[in-house]
Order: sequence, then structure tokens, then C-alpha cells
Amino acid sequence: MATATESPVLLKSAGGAYLISETDPANVFTPEDLTPEHLEIARTTRDFFDKEVAPHVEEIENGDKDLAVAILRKGAALGLESVLTPEQYGGMGMDLMSVMIVAEQLARDGSFAGWHGAHAGIGSLPLLLFGTPAQKEKYLSKLSSCELVGAYCLTEPQAGSDSLATKTRADLSEDGTYYTLNGQKMWITNGGKAGMYTVFAKIGGEKFSAFLVERAFPGVNPGHEEKKMGIRGSSTTAVFFDNVKVPVENLLGEIGRGHIIAFNILNLGRLKLGPFAIGGAKSVLQTSIAYAKDRKAFGKSISEFGMIRHKLAEMAIRIYATESMTARTVGLIEGQLDGFTWDDPAAATRIMKAAEEFAPECSIIKVYASEMLDYVTDEGVQIHGGNGFSQEYSVERAYRDSRINRIFEGTNEINRLLTSGMILKRAAQGKLPLMKAVKALMEEVLSGGKGDGLVANAKKIGLLLMGIAFEKYGVELEKHQEVLAGIADVMMETFAMESAQLRTQKTGVGVDLTAVLLQSSMARIETFARPVLAACSDGDALRTNMAVLRRFAKFDPIDEIAARQRIAERLISAGRYVV
Repeated sequence: MATATESPVLLKSAGGAYLISETDPANVFTPEDLTPEHLEIARTTRDFFDKEVAPHVEEIENGDKDLAVAILRKGAALGLESVLTPEQYGGMGMDLMSVMIVAEQLARDGSFAGWHGAHAGIGSLPLLLFGTPAQKEKYLSKLSSCELVGAYCLTEPQAGSDSLATKTRADLSEDGTYYTLNGQKMWITNGGKAGMYTVFAKIGGEKFSAFLVERAFPGVNPGHEEKKMGIRGSSTTAVFFDNVKVPVENLLGEIGRGHIIAFNILNLGRLKLGPFAIGGAKSVLQTSIAYAKDRKAFGKSISEFGMIRHKLAEMAIRIYATESMTARTVGLIEGQLDGFTWDDPAAATRIMKAAEEFAPECSIIKVYASEMLDYVTDEGVQIHGGNGFSQEYSVERAYRDSRINRIFEGTNEINRLLTSGMILKRAAQGKLPLMKAVKALMEEVLSGGKGDGLVANAKKIGLLLMGIAFEKYGVELEKHQEVLAGIADVMMETFAMESAQLRTQKTGVGVDLTAVLLQSSMARIETFARPVLAACSDGDALRTNMAVLRRFAKFDPIDEIAARQRIAERLISAGRYVV
């Protein structure tokens, strides 16, 4: 896809291939590759947030839903709610990276980010990617302008992670002109103010399908606003459908193919959680730096204390890893979309296939980014001390708002299983030569090879675990969730390590950030690998496998304390996140 100024990197690859191949740093997209147009979008969105959102954060937090919608519509007038949508439907027709940039800049308040994310993402993308020309003509411009606020109705009381267990039912009328919709959805973001719902239901109780349902249709009834731990200023309700007559022309996609819509939209939603977490984390880091510089203890600023500086540095390290992974994945997806134009009848299919190809990486980003943000907000509270526990300080709200991200877009547990499960499934289907790589590794182990650098060795540990686990359980491996989750954690740390290293190699930035990350990640990888090996081997085999693990996980440590001091000094001097 293209902006007015082409991004310099468009890499064609395959999802999960990072585990078994080397990547040229020149072929990786990084935040330093953003075009002038990208930077202008960032500035415009940042100015919008400062002018329109920041002054009203407390009012939104305290439940003024009408104000939140009014601000959303002001953003829509600038194109911020329809970045990907073609111009003919009131959008900006820009690239995927532009979508991510807008998300990051609006993420400084969790509640408003919820409004934006649900509308511009899961509220609009199903229609954009799966709608007929007539459906788009009727509804898409109204979504672009926020005349209709969008919402996505998938979750039910008994169908959360298992979305295909939905009980909401659609029955075709005798004359074939409408479907009668009955059921209940819950935890619907934007539910109380949405004018358009994408609703998933089973036609005849069997065929899982999607529908475009207007709030104005008789029988559509949002429930009360949920009282939530965080993102209290967002709208979250149940939505009830009582004999709702939905015209047959409002069927979205094909009958019985609703899962194609649901899963493809979730891939993009998981990817988008990367910039949402990055934006929130950068904001908390900046607030924490300012507080640390201002707060005095024992006669000096606490920003001079080593343990405070350690926290600031680690917050920056994890942000750096997350934005490196996210930019890299966006570049990989864009690499599948070279020459993209909405004039192509297969345009929507191309986007979906590109996102689906890198679904494992999207799940990795969802998990890593959400847990990064939890870490950053937690340490932000700690730096603020007792004040961090007070609602008078913004870090308290950020701490509460962060927690939902580990549940959004599929829980982190589900996404861990998807990360390893999808890659192993592709290997079994012959789409990814993973088993060949595992076999080569086993031969290297038998010959006494000592491995290579930290990133190369991290990959070898991942391959080792997959090989031993598959040998132990075979096709039954999918039933052993703890083993799959442990393998997924190794995969995630490996992707973070390599993404950060490639970025540093390409651009020269973040040398200390990457150096510390590589060692910290390798230590975590060894910890994740131990229980997997113990579950998949015993006796002499286990002792041999542990010896191999120690061989690959071994490294000579750098002076992390000095590196973190240098990182913290740059952060404190700049007063914000810098690389």
C-alpha cells in the first residue's frame, strides 16, 4: 500500500519464517523509516489529542459519553477515523502504517483510545473488507464521518474465547426478504452509543454468519453501561436483539463464513494493540520521568537514584522492543501489498491474506505489547510511590486502563496458543520448513556445535523445544497448553530480540537498549524452556537436553548497570522516550 511518499522498505516473507531464516537489516521496516507524510500524520493527530482530548479526559473518565462521541466526530472531520478507508467513502485511503501512527498518538488516554479503536477498527473494518459495493455506499461514508458510530458484536455470556459457540440466532423469513435476529451480546465497546453493529449469529442455529445491524432497527436494545476497573470513560454494554428484522441485503460476507470475518478482523486488531500500548507506555514514561526529576528525597531528585534509573531504563527497553516488532510486522504485511490500490476488485482480499499470513506475528505483538504496557504502568506507579495510588495522578488511571489489553482481541492465553499452534500447523502442512530446520539443529547438537550469537541461539532453543515437544506428543501436542505456551514465550522473546537487533544494525540507534534486551530476553528464554524440557523428557534424555539448553543460553554478560545508567541519562535529559 502507498502513501504520497513511498516507505523505503517493502519486504516479502512468510509468517513465522523469522524462526528459521536470517534477515538482512536493510529489509526491515523501522520507525526511523517513516516518511515525511507519516510524520505529518503523527503531528496532526498529536495536535488533535492535545487540543481536543487532553482538556476533557476527566469529563470522559467520569462518563460523559456524548462528549466522547462529539470529540470522535471532530477527529473524523480530520480523517482520523477512516485512515484506511478509500476517499470515495469519505476516508483518507492511506497505508497500514498511517493507521498505526494515529492509534499510537490517540493512546495517551485509554478511554478515548477505546472509542477510537472500536470504531475505526473492529467497528468499520468488517464493512470495509467484506461489504458489497451497495453496503459500502449505504453505510461506509457514515462510519467515516462518525454519523454512525461502529461497534462489533461477537462476545456472548457463554461464548468468549470460543466465539463459534455463539447462541445468537438468525432465521430467514418465509418470503426470503429478511432475517429475524434473536440473542444477546456482551462486553460491546461503543455499545451504548453505536449506530451500526456488526453482529455475529448462526443462521438456522447452525451457519455462523455476520450481519450489519442498525441501532434504529426495532428490537435492538443496548443494556446498561458496565462499571469497569479501567477505561471507565469508554462505553461498554450488553446488546440485546429481540426479533430484530434485518434485511437480507445486510448479510455481511457469505452465509456460514462469519468466522472468516471474525478471525481476519482480529488479526488486524491484535496488530493495532501494538501502537496503542506503545503510545500509552510512552506517555506513562514521560510522566514518570517528570515526576522523578521533580520529586526530592534525602536532599536530591529521585531521578538520581540508581534503582529509579533502572526502572526508567527498563521501561524504555521494553517500549523499544515493542515498537521495533510492530514496525517490522507492518513492513512485512505491507510487503505483501506492493502496488496495492482500492481500484483492484481483489483489494480487500489482498489485505486479509497479508494480515493472515502474519497472524502469528500479530498474536505475538498483542501479547508482548499488552504485557509491556502492564509493566510500564506498574513501574510508573512505583516511581510515584504513594502518590501513584492516588486518583489525583494520571498514572493511577493508566494503571487501571492498561489491564484490559491482556483480555482484548482474544486473551493472552489464547494468543499464546495461537502463536505456537499456527506455526506448528503451517509446518505440518508443509508451508513452513520448520521440521527440516529442527532436523538440522539436532544434527548440530549431536556434533557438539556451540551455536552463534544470542539471537541465533534463541532461535535454536525454540527449534529444540518444538522438536522435542513434537517427538513427545505428536499430533496430541495441541492438548498440552502449558507446553505450547512455554514455546510461544520463547518465540516472542526471540522475535523481540531479532527485531530490536535488526533495527539497531540498520539505523545505529538504540545500541544500549538492544544490548540489555538481548541479555534479559535470553535469561527469560532459559527460564521458559526449562519446564517445557522437563515436561517432554526425563532421565538421561532430560539431562542431555538441559545441557544443550545451557550451551545455547550461555553468554558473557555486559555491564547492564552501566548501560541502563546511560539509557536513563538520555531519558532524563530529554524528558521523554528517546532511543
